[in-house]
Amino acid sequence: MQDLTQGVARFQRDVFPAKAELFAHLATHHTPHTLFISCSDARVVPELITGTEPGDLFVIRTAGNLVPAHTPGADGVAASIEYAVAALGVQDIVVCGHSACGAMTALAEGHDLSGAPAVATWLRHADAAQARTTAAGDVPALVRQNVLAQLANLATHPSVARALAERKVTLHGWVFDIATGNVENLTAAGPALAA
Repeated sequence: MQDLTQGVARFQRDVFPAKAELFAHLATHHTPHTLFISCSDARVVPELITGTEPGDLFVIRTAGNLVPAHTPGADGVAASIEYAVAALGVQDIVVCGHSACGAMTALAEGHDLSGAPAVATWLRHADAAQARTTAAGDVPALVRQNVLAQLANLATHPSVARALAERKVTLHGWVFDIATGNVENLTAAGPALAA
């Protein structure tokens, strides 16, 4: 906890004063251009990976970067997606998986999750990705298939479906490699993005 307290002190002393004008603007304006859905993994930091400033990204982080398909009723992920798309008008949505993902590793390698029933239930949102991954135990392939499956789930949300139909939003699937810093764009032709 002391590290966090010292970090806050450094932020207030060094970072905030240098960005005071930006924070003054952000105090009354919230206009992120991108909804960034990534894994909760501490090694994946969307703002660091993308080189963005405060206010640029609306971030949702879930175990395995999972996006449940739309169902009636409210949940935190669905509400955040709807708010980003319908209220904030984000223009892009990125679903970003990553190398060495613990959630995808547990699924690919068939780990016993009986001691973590909430995790086991949550990971059911990756069933379509597992069905599309042909080689058992292939974590990198499952990570990629999972990003694509979550993009499909995302498109089932009414606000996203409407924005896609009106060409107001574009979906992107990325995979971040922790060891190299490379970002693979699964939804565009061409080479991986430079880190």
